[in-house]
Amino acid sequence: MPEQYKNKNTFQKNRGGGGKSYDRCPPLPKREFSERELPENMTVGRNAVKELLASGRDIDKIFVQNGEREGSINLLIGQAKERKITIVEVERVKLDEMTGHAAHQGIVVMAAERDYSTVEDILAYAEEKGEKPFIVLCDGVEDPHNLGAIIRSAECCGVHGIIIPKRRSVGLTSVVGKSSAGAIEHMRIAKVTNLSQTIDELKERGIWFYAADMGGEPAYKTDLKGAIGIVLGSEGEGISRLVKEKCDFTVSIPLYGNVNSMNVSCAGAVLFYEAAKQRH
Repeated sequence: MPEQYKNKNTFQKNRGGGGKSYDRCPPLPKREFSERELPENMTVGRNAVKELLASGRDIDKIFVQNGEREGSINLLIGQAKERKITIVEVERVKLDEMTGHAAHQGIVVMAAERDYSTVEDILAYAEEKGEKPFIVLCDGVEDPHNLGAIIRSAECCGVHGIIIPKRRSVGLTSVVGKSSAGAIEHMRIAKVTNLSQTIDELKERGIWFYAADMGGEPAYKTDLKGAIGIVLGSEGEGISRLVKEKCDFTVSIPLYGNVNSMNVSCAGAVLFYEAAKQRH
């Protein structure tokens, strides 16, 4: 038995004092991370955030302590707004939880696992391959494992690019990268401010949009051979009303069991493969 546990907080198994004795272990210390142990895409502290912003690297979100508006943090927030980076105000306890109680100085940045592409990059890639655009739009997918799985399936099926919104969506975090099994390095992923507006702009370029939702035409009866965009909704709410109204068609996956829905990444894989089968 280690010396530090001997004769400390010892109690007997029975009241008579005989029998086996046990030692109470002292409580474990609160887990704290050093900056070296933080996730690779997380940056904390004002000086570190300043350098990250100056580097020009793509940033998903900046979390700022609620009410923290003194000194250099104002300058950092101003720079973030100029770059149209999403800023989220949270309580200090949230920042403590995110960083494992590292010294965050009221600001935490989640950088992208890799740089984002643009919508134009996606269209140019399709043209380069001599193919009609095949695009996936994720309307509010917040689970990084789901987004990673979607990226992986999409890459396997020849999707030219994925579009996600800046808000109400997970970005390209390290978990997304790992869940994609490396597919993130081969997929063009764009982040846009307004998904509905982006759909309108792409419709003018001749792309037809299919909302993946219940009550639509079965996927195997739907023509998916042309220039298309498949829209997937969030895990809880599905596709938002405004985005669905912008879509040209609704496409569904017939279900034959007792459960009335599929996980979004699984549903995406089924639809991507149906489109790939028709297109090749």
